[in-house]
Amino acid sequence: MQEQVKEVLDKIRPSLQADGGDVELVEIVDGVVKVRLKGACAGCPMSQMTLKNGIEKLLKREIPAVVAVEGV
Repeated sequence: MQEQVKEVLDKIRPSLQADGGDVELVEIVDGVVKVRLKGACAGCPMSQMTLKNGIEKLLKREIPAVVAVEGV
């Protein structure tokens, strides 16, 4: 599952990097994907929306075993 998550994050990464940010996979526990937003994304007021409406939505759609995405 970890490789699948990394592949999906690689699809999202160019959009984040275009705005000066990035995302890093920290761990996966019981279907909960924990990621760290980096760069401009770390302090952005829209980061929670990016996390839930962008990253979580795409991961859940592409990998049904993903239950949630949390920022750490």
